[in-house]
Amino acid sequence: MNNDSVLKKEFKKSDVERVRNLVKKDFTSSTKQQTGYKKSTKRYKEGDVWNEDGKQWTIKNGIKQNITKLDEAKKSLRIPLKCPKCNGSMKHWLDKKMYKIHGFCGNVCTVKMEGKLKRAGLYDDYVKRIKQGNMKAFITDIESWANELVNTKNSFVTEDGDIENWKSNSKMDRKFMKNLKEYTDYLAEHLK
Repeated sequence: MNNDSVLKKEFKKSDVERVRNLVKKDFTSSTKQQTGYKKSTKRYKEGDVWNEDGKQWTIKNGIKQNITKLDEAKKSLRIPLKCPKCNGSMKHWLDKKMYKIHGFCGNVCTVKMEGKLKRAGLYDDYVKRIKQGNMKAFITDIESWANELVNTKNSFVTEDGDIENWKSNSKMDRKFMKNLKEYTDYLAEHLK
């Protein structure tokens, strides 16, 4: 027999362990020690609030969600499927409009409320208050529009890339703002 044909290789301990695991049909056992960084994870349950990476998180209905500053605004704009007062359906177009004003449906609850106001003789005051609220919002909007119009920088870039400055006449701006102020004061006076 020739000694050259004999296997002259030594097996490592991990190789022997791996073969033993395969014979035992244990395919998941590890044969080597590993080192490294393992991130610790913390389990949270429904309703927990925590900070991670500079953001605030919570779990709602089993889903991890980010808490933002706009969550309250979103919640206030969301219209429910059922009226909170009468549990009726909120499908009618008036329901959406009246829910934003009163907090309940327009098809049933608002009609009942307005009927009670008419019987009590308070309906005209109710309508007047709603109209006044709309006019106050209109006055605020028109004043902010005018301030933005007068105070914006009036430079424009043409198609050729040239910058054109359209300087406004400050005398005309003052006259415009004075006339607008007189108009809004007139409107505010008649709201009383």
